[in-house]
Amino acid sequence: MKLLIRNLDRSTTEQELKVLFQEFGTVQSCSLVMDRDGGESKGFGFVEMPKMGEAKAAIKNLNNKTVGENKIRVKKAEDKKAEGKKA
Repeated sequence: MKLLIRNLDRSTTEQELKVLFQEFGTVQSCSLVMDRDGGESKGFGFVEMPKMGEAKAAIKNLNNKTVGENKIRVKKAEDKKAEGKKA
């Protein structure tokens, strides 16, 4: 399951994000969305967890958790193709 993590402190690293989610299971991949010009984090990223139960546990436990200075938001990432069909 691909998870969207929003409202991240801009100083949060991919490694910190990975460690945070590994507490709940296997992390297949982890990536922060970076600003092309400045090279800094845009404050959100994605984590992929192969096991549905572990991903749901991560959502339940990490959504609205304070990490750094910010309260992060965690939810299932929507498929871009599916979003286009909604409109």
